Amino acid sequence: MTRGVVTVSIRNTCKQVTKLLSNKDFSGVCVVGDDGKAVGVISNMDILKVIGKNKWENMNAESIMSPNLETIEPTSTLIEAANIMKTKHVHRLVILSEGGVGISQTPIGIVSFRDIVRESAKD
Repeated sequence: MTRGVVTVSIRNTCKQVTKLLSNKDFSGVCVVGDDGKAVGVISNMDILKVIGKNKWENMNAESIMSPNLETIEPTSTLIEAANIMKTKHVHRLVILSEGGVGISQTPIGIVSFRDIVRESAKD
């Protein structure tokens, strides 16, 4: 997984999210609520869907995110992650902290399909 997950607030603007994705060369980012808990994901495709709409730059992250947050446990295997991605047709899974470790349900990492491909290629 990619640790130290970069998140955006539900209040960030679409323009702010776009700049973050571009500057970090990310294809998606986790969205957190005011309490720090994961509530959704914004991908490049979510951005493309709103570009060109009236005042798209000022739309907030909450209004453009995909609320269908697919998660996985920190102890899950590569195969389990790949199977969830195939079954759910998603490109990334958010890893949430477990109960008793920090604030429960906060994002601690992301596994993308690129991570799985990269790890599968190793000897």
